[in-house]
Amino acid sequence: MISFARGVPAPECLAVEELADCASAALEQDGHAILSYGPGGGYGPLREWLADQHGVEPGRVVITSGSLQGFVFLSEQLARGKRVLVEAPTYDRPLKILARLGAEVVTVPMDGDGLIPDELPEGDFAFLYTIPTFQNPSGRTLSVERRRRLAELAAERNLLVLEDDPYGLVRYDGDPLPSVFELSGGQVAYCSSFSKTVAPGVRVGWYVLPSELAAEIEALAVSTYISPPYLSQATVLEFLRRDSFGPNLERVNGLLRERRDAMLDALARELAEDATFTRPEGGYFVWVELPSGPPSSELLAEAEAAGVTFVKGTDFFPGGRGGEHALRLAFSFVSPDEIAEGVSVLGRLARAKAPAAL
Repeated sequence: MISFARGVPAPECLAVEELADCASAALEQDGHAILSYGPGGGYGPLREWLADQHGVEPGRVVITSGSLQGFVFLSEQLARGKRVLVEAPTYDRPLKILARLGAEVVTVPMDGDGLIPDELPEGDFAFLYTIPTFQNPSGRTLSVERRRRLAELAAERNLLVLEDDPYGLVRYDGDPLPSVFELSGGQVAYCSSFSKTVAPGVRVGWYVLPSELAAEIEALAVSTYISPPYLSQATVLEFLRRDSFGPNLERVNGLLRERRDAMLDALARELAEDATFTRPEGGYFVWVELPSGPPSSELLAEAEAAGVTFVKGTDFFPGGRGGEHALRLAFSFVSPDEIAEGVSVLGRLARAKAPAAL
């Protein structure tokens, strides 16, 4: 099976030997602390390192087992039975979490420049969830002008914005953009993860929150699992202290750039003329729309029978209301040759179902 479904790094992206050595060094240096219980907000030295990066007090940083776990905590604290704003489309896992909590999900439209701030509806909302850079699933990036406008609206409306930024450093082209957090003067909430820049298996994400909310989330974490997994957090800190992060990220981005280019080349070659797809400057995903093709649910069934899988567009809209002719293709895991082969299969199946072919 050629899988375009999961946004995970290819095995060669993982610095296995270096991380093993970092784990050993962390145990030698601080083993008694990292093998015991401790504060729910995370390993103190890493918390301080992250706080310094963001220019905040360490108490505003909460380290979680991946950023999605933090989203669960934040939603349990703020969103149960409330209204929450999300982009359309948006990451499917938060949609499932919000549905489980009985939240009412309200969508904000996007275009090629990302979320449209002036389309934010009025009213009371628990928070707005946004992925401004190389968005999952669309690969789109919010323009600088819209980032500023979003920060302004958040302040005017006293709206908590949660900026999810796991892909910001996974950039292949263009110049980095300031985060909404930075443009807001640190007034919005920010989260990220080392899953895409170090390794998903270390399960180290973090949140930068207003002080009172950070304390509430830390208390919720303690009540859930008593103490965080300090070994993985200390391993990541050692990786950072050795200055291994930058060279490793450059290496990983080179591997992923090759896959992104292979995906874009294959899509341009194989898809029908009326098909459209995003051209991300980084991240893991391309969003494809096939107006003349079959519904993506039908295409998925036929593609899987032919040995190719992806995620259908409807999964990224609340209640599946949208994206009927769209699909998300992740290029991060499969090889360039597999990408060419898999996209060829998708193109052939989509063309066979197009009205002109009937």
